[in-house]
Amino acid sequence: MSEQTTTVLVANRGEIALRVFRTAQAMGLRTVAIHTDVDADAPHVLAADVAVAVPSYLDVDAVVAAARQVGADVVHPGYGFLSERASFAAALAGAGIALAGPSASVMEQMGRKDAAREVATAAGVPVVPSYGIDDDPTTFAYPVMVKAAAGGGGKGMRVVRGAADFAEAAAAAGREAASSFGDDTLLVEKYVESGRHLEVQVMADTHGTVLHLWERDCSTQRRHQKVLEEAPAPTIDEATRTRLTQSAVDLAHEVGYVGAGTVEFLLDNATGEFYFLEMNTRLQVEHPVTEAITGLDLVELQLRVAAGEHLSMSQSEVRRDGWAIEARVYAEDAFGGFLPQAGTASHVSWPEAVRVDHALFSGQSVSTSYDPMLGKVIASGSDREAARSALVDALDETVVLGLTTNTGFLRALAASDEFRDCRIDTAWLDVHEVAPPPVEDARALAAWVQSVAWLESTTGPFAPDGFRIAGSPTALRVGLDEDVRVDPQGSTVGGRALRRPSLHEVDGIVRIEASLEGRRVVGHVRLLRSGGAEVVLEGQRFLLRPLDPTAGAAAGLDDGRVVAPMPGTVLDVRVAEGAEVAEGDVLGTIEAMKMELSLRAPRSGRVSTIGARAGQQVPLGAVLFEVEVEGDSASAEAAAHLA
Repeated sequence: MSEQTTTVLVANRGEIALRVFRTAQAMGLRTVAIHTDVDADAPHVLAADVAVAVPSYLDVDAVVAAARQVGADVVHPGYGFLSERASFAAALAGAGIALAGPSASVMEQMGRKDAAREVATAAGVPVVPSYGIDDDPTTFAYPVMVKAAAGGGGKGMRVVRGAADFAEAAAAAGREAASSFGDDTLLVEKYVESGRHLEVQVMADTHGTVLHLWERDCSTQRRHQKVLEEAPAPTIDEATRTRLTQSAVDLAHEVGYVGAGTVEFLLDNATGEFYFLEMNTRLQVEHPVTEAITGLDLVELQLRVAAGEHLSMSQSEVRRDGWAIEARVYAEDAFGGFLPQAGTASHVSWPEAVRVDHALFSGQSVSTSYDPMLGKVIASGSDREAARSALVDALDETVVLGLTTNTGFLRALAASDEFRDCRIDTAWLDVHEVAPPPVEDARALAAWVQSVAWLESTTGPFAPDGFRIAGSPTALRVGLDEDVRVDPQGSTVGGRALRRPSLHEVDGIVRIEASLEGRRVVGHVRLLRSGGAEVVLEGQRFLLRPLDPTAGAAAGLDDGRVVAPMPGTVLDVRVAEGAEVAEGDVLGTIEAMKMELSLRAPRSGRVSTIGARAGQQVPLGAVLFEVEVEGDSASAEAAAHLA
């Protein structure tokens, strides 16, 4: 490392800030974190040598001022926030501070999909056929994709299947693009119905050397948001790999690229042809899978390139060994409409046998203020099946209590025959459902653990601590108003065979591994003082509550209510009190973590109550609208008497 480089400031937060700090500190560099007031005690702040408060992670002037204040030689932008903002790169250059990334002019060209297409064409790289946004939509060959010219990450993208839907889709994509990137410019391109999303990692220094670090496959995605990523790509031949990687290098040479970048392509399964999509002028979320197969530290290479050093290897020296697959863990309810979640993670346990990049610890609060990604679980193996099996096992051991995550969805997906056999393309998750583990299995494990807690000594590791067991020693009531009969001698739970149970307790969380009806299951159980249990089974969180005898008393009285499906901000209210609406009409929209959701009338009737206004922050479950039909007033009065 250059002797002139001593201090690196990371203009980011969360797991990527911790990831950069880890390498920077190993290189002997002084590390600086920035943070907002909300993040004053966040993990990345505690991990840095120095921390500086800023009003926003998006405030260019404040971040540059912080870099000047601490004497930073280089700023690493991570991903998201300012990482692809040309104005930020220009401001740092003006301040004499190096950026671990390309120049402002390169970032401006490649950060925009429209300008990047022109560069790709000049480099001889194939691009997706396109239309002008102002062209007559009746002349398009559908389906088409409307997408933001600025930014990435699946924001501001809509698939349109007919001219009648084009205007509304373009308007929605434009709003989302403006909200996410401050730019509502849109492109219209041919939409490939069945394709694979392939991307090539490139690294370039300031001396004209450009290397590719092989490719990744990110086809397993939902609504253009990546879910599982792997390296290398499993479904291309060596000839395609050679053309793909060379195209990425040619593009980087054409634009004069410096640093780490990712060139993204779409492979049309119908024709075998690939097209350039865009270039991400930063480190990618999925860079660990490339590190796993190459043995390189991409952050170290970024920092060395930013210091003016030569890349110390040739293309032939970039190895490709084994396989790696990454799963992104999000604070979202994947089996409940993928809605963002917020709250306190009362207990967090990450797997130890694989690489995990995260910034979530026990007792930490998760808000909707920032991206919902909590961490990444990365499994490696000698081949794809070894890596896949290791990932499934690792997700079994990923435990987050107090907060719902998508871990169960990731585990079910990684364990599926479709993923195992490489049958998932970019559109698969938009038309297929992934099933959660059965709640009956979670209930069975909780019942077994509760029976052990009852049978063991009150001073043992499974002491009941006030738990109540209904009925006889072999009949328990555990959640969801069901009596579950547990027969330890017969090894049955609810009449189902549970064999070879292995229990291990740490900090009140019981890990149970058993054969349930002949299938191996792994769960983590925390017994609750209420008599219920919180269970994480195959990554999926279940909250099993004891029977509430009054739960059905007011059933049906809330049919006309529209509640906040996630904590967030009300974007607009489209109706007034007294308005007549039909079932399915949009009453308003809500946004959280850059995801926009329409709030629709649950039935036809009259809007009797509006409990929200545009711009208002609302919690999960807040009543935003009520729709009455004739006779509802009497029902409401009856409900009041019941209360």
